[in-house]
Amino acid sequence: MNPDTEGFHMPAEWEPHAGTWLAWPHNQETWPGQDMNQIEAVTLRMIRALHTSETVHVLVNNADQVEQLQSKLQREELHRSAIKIHIIPTDDTWIRDFGPNFLIRSTAQGNEVSANLWKFDSWGEKYEWQQDAQAGRAITEYLNCPSFDPGIVLEGGAIEVNGQGTCITTEQCLLNPNRNGGLNKLEMERYLKKFLGAQHILWCQGELAGDDTDGHIDNLVRFVNPHTVLCSWEEDVSDPNHACLQANVELLKNSTDQAGHPLQVELLPMPGPVVMDGTRLPASYANFYIANKTVLLPTYNHPNDAVAQSLLQKYFPDREVVGIPCHIFVMGLGGVHCVTQQQPK
Repeated sequence: MNPDTEGFHMPAEWEPHAGTWLAWPHNQETWPGQDMNQIEAVTLRMIRALHTSETVHVLVNNADQVEQLQSKLQREELHRSAIKIHIIPTDDTWIRDFGPNFLIRSTAQGNEVSANLWKFDSWGEKYEWQQDAQAGRAITEYLNCPSFDPGIVLEGGAIEVNGQGTCITTEQCLLNPNRNGGLNKLEMERYLKKFLGAQHILWCQGELAGDDTDGHIDNLVRFVNPHTVLCSWEEDVSDPNHACLQANVELLKNSTDQAGHPLQVELLPMPGPVVMDGTRLPASYANFYIANKTVLLPTYNHPNDAVAQSLLQKYFPDREVVGIPCHIFVMGLGGVHCVTQQQPK
């Protein structure tokens, strides 16, 4: 039994949510030398933008963190009825990658929801991950949500779907031997078809400077509707990201969706180099998150912030595009999409 044979598939992110899941940032090692109050402030800003249109679930490690978070929510005057706090311990905050990969199945009574519980090994055993690897199952147990166990490593940030059968990913991540001992492309495609309901898979390049995930697609290419993708783009030919991003644009301009229709490609400019201690960070506007009534856009104090906001507003005219300051947050090597996980209705 698998999701595909049972009629389940991974929906697009813009489809209706029952809620959004976050994990409260608590690991100082993720943001070395940074003030965790600033990191928490970014998370609170996301909660504020989300909680008026969907339930926000927040994971914390212990009762002390529950009290601390409740105090912060009260101080921010956020409506507690829409925010649920769960003691589910984690090593880090990147719930996109270790949280449940939710699926839906259409029935006469509405959608049924289930989830894939992929294995998680901290992007090839780079950091501690034992608690993260258990969090997804704890979430599905809380929700009483049926689940599937694919049996291989895969992170949520590594896959991008249009909800109608097309999945975009990268070779550098999904075929990396540090995940599954080097499954080949054909073998990996079988998993994506069986567990996501994908019919058509596009393989991009994932060589983004400073990216410790080995090339997650959610920093590179994102669907904004079933037939349109925004592609991260660096016009400076001397920039180390230019070649990879150009290759992706060329590939996708010559690609189709699952029905054979050409994809529409829009260029999403990069925010210029964001550097910490001489090291390039994986800053990208593509790491946005589509919620029920808002789109959370990472911003970097760069002129292209406004360009990215305008482009997203064009494709989501009925949602408010909310800028989330990430010039410090990205020092943890992730952004808005990395710390969110949608639960569909």
